Amino acid sequence: MLHRILLASAGAMALSAAARAAEPLPPPPPPPPMWTGFYAGLNVGVSWLGSTGTNVSTFNAFDIGGAIHPDGEGLGAALGQTGTAPLGNNAGIIAGGQIGYNYQFGPSFLVGIEADIQGLGVRGHGTFTRQGFEAFDIDVPPDDRTLNTIRTEKTVDWLGTVRGRLGWLVTPTFLIFGDGGFAYGRVSSNTTVQSFWIFPLIDIMNEQWVPGFGSFANTRGGWTAGGGVEWLFLPNWSLKVEYLYYDLGSVQYGSFQQSINFAVPVLDTLNVSRISTRFNGNIVRVGLNYHFFSAPPPVVAKY
Repeated sequence: MLHRILLASAGAMALSAAARAAEPLPPPPPPPPMWTGFYAGLNVGVSWLGSTGTNVSTFNAFDIGGAIHPDGEGLGAALGQTGTAPLGNNAGIIAGGQIGYNYQFGPSFLVGIEADIQGLGVRGHGTFTRQGFEAFDIDVPPDDRTLNTIRTEKTVDWLGTVRGRLGWLVTPTFLIFGDGGFAYGRVSSNTTVQSFWIFPLIDIMNEQWVPGFGSFANTRGGWTAGGGVEWLFLPNWSLKVEYLYYDLGSVQYGSFQQSINFAVPVLDTLNVSRISTRFNGNIVRVGLNYHFFSAPPPVVAKY
């Protein structure tokens, strides 16, 4: 009798174990988000300034001959010193670094913040040359002509940004993003106004223009916006390609030009220039980031 009971118990235990073995195992927990965490990296690329030239607007502040010989030679020179110097030769190589944080929510979306700084050294030049005639010429033949050359230069020495990012994961490792925020950088601009009397001979012999110089240099703030793509090609490494537009606003500064009659000697003409230009530009760069991801927890079997 005892023998039969033991056999029955062993059979029940075997059937129970077989039934448990046939039950499907619970699915493993989903992997943690791949993009959440801090990162840091380096970038290199090209930058070019916006197409805005430098505007020079000149007015005649003093003309010694105005009361006795009102032909407007000073005003004529001022009109010749007025114009816009177009911007050229304004592209350069940039390099810098970035640091940021991403937060992935769901399988396809990401928000983040990134700060970067890079040296630009992007420099643009512009020149225009124009003749100045007497504004109210009463002489026959006309006289008192000037040849005026304006040379300008502007530079963005370095640029930093702090931007918010919003991205969409096309695949778990390929991100499309847009970003925008605050930009700041060191900018400078300088202008030279050079004039010469070219007619009549008495002016050429007796009067000379002293060149006018004006400059501006400071750190300015503004805004930036752009976008790009990023590929997580290894568990902790990603490569990105990005475009940014930045605008640090407009600046104004001045210069003055004097024509001195060395035969007397006296100050003959004084012209004052107001100079303005805008510091904006474009960046295309490639970046390499290292992501400080936390390792996923180990899977522990339960019995």
